Amino acid sequence: MFEGLNDRLERSFKILKGQGRITEINVAESVKEIRKALVEADVSYKIAKEFTKKVKEKALGEKVLTAVKPGELMVKIVHDELVNLMGGEQVDINLKGNPAVILIAGLQGSGKTTFSAKLANFLKNKKSKQPLLVAGDVYRPAAIGQLKVLGEQIGVEVYSEEDNKNPVEIAKNAIKHARQNGKNVVIIDTAGRLAVDEKMMDEIAAIKEAVKPQEILFVVDAMTGQDAVNTAKAFNDKLDFDGVVLTKLDGDTRGGAALSIKAVVDKPIKFIGIGEKMDALDIFYPDRMASRILGMGDVVSLVEKAQEQFDEEEARKLQKKIAKNKFDFNDFLKQIHQIKKMGNIKDLMGMIPGMGKAIKDLDIDDDAFKSIEAIIYSMTPYERENPKILNGSRRKRIAKGSGTDIQEVNRLIKQFNDTSKMMKKFTTGGGKRMMRMMGRR
Repeated sequence: MFEGLNDRLERSFKILKGQGRITEINVAESVKEIRKALVEADVSYKIAKEFTKKVKEKALGEKVLTAVKPGELMVKIVHDELVNLMGGEQVDINLKGNPAVILIAGLQGSGKTTFSAKLANFLKNKKSKQPLLVAGDVYRPAAIGQLKVLGEQIGVEVYSEEDNKNPVEIAKNAIKHARQNGKNVVIIDTAGRLAVDEKMMDEIAAIKEAVKPQEILFVVDAMTGQDAVNTAKAFNDKLDFDGVVLTKLDGDTRGGAALSIKAVVDKPIKFIGIGEKMDALDIFYPDRMASRILGMGDVVSLVEKAQEQFDEEEARKLQKKIAKNKFDFNDFLKQIHQIKKMGNIKDLMGMIPGMGKAIKDLDIDDDAFKSIEAIIYSMTPYERENPKILNGSRRKRIAKGSGTDIQEVNRLIKQFNDTSKMMKKFTTGGGKRMMRMMGRR
């Protein structure tokens, strides 16, 4: 995500690297490269020009502190302007109403149906809601079936009327059904078309008029770049939607839609889709996205993902085991399972400052832990509980049983021992002091 833009912006900052001070000449050169980087990322020339005009004014108006180098100052200014360009602040979804009605709109192929299910999953698990999914796409043959499969996968009811081809009636009946069955959020998946047409616009406007939704979300494929922005404008003129959802941001996207859409339609981006899995949905934070575009990582999101999987009782038990030198391979395996629940491994590593560039050419998939798990599962329960007994002959047997080689087994045991030592240090002395400072007692 945004790798190309990050590389090009970095080149523009290098112009100021080694410069003792900011001057009109070196700023003009740097700004020209920033504008070029944005246009190549599929941001419209007009928006790129306005953006760089603001950056230039701020750079020349700054009194550079001796502690701040010109290159570092330019990164800070560009970061702040990117945040403003993408909306400034995170905007929540409106869930007022009983039930709260959310209308999903967009072109065919933008990922509306998948997003509808992801949103239901998000509201159920993170907002403790009782959502109802509504199959309002009566034209695409597989749409109802797809929504039912996804609904079953996440444990959310899907309302559909097989013989009714009137989406306005289906939406109204679904809301009645929701009230009668204790559902407090209704998510209506509507029909898309291959292009913006009057009939589609009139139909979705009629659904809006009939159900008076609290929230209309426009779903757009981020990989379509500037076309996505133009489509958003056409939909907004007709629907006056409340927010934008960018899907497929994990693909080979240049980032133009994420950067320009707020400036064109003046509506916030509320969610981003970052993968196929049902939990691959993130709230959009402009400041965090700006940091990721500039290769600064996103530690806040990483910590939040970790906290979602954090079990305080389990953590206390683990701390006691570590303090008594009882940390074993069963505990190690639990930690791996928690990391896997946090999401895509490469995406998580990209949230660590400086890691994005280091791993961009690496092929890290969700099976990254497969061989580690195979090795641990090939140990006997006694071996897992007593890692110190893993001598040469046991290691050979484990390698054979896990379909790996002895070097991999040795490497894992070394990693385990290093992790044990590091965790032991963290639960004693300085580590405990640090945790107290952070408010963890």
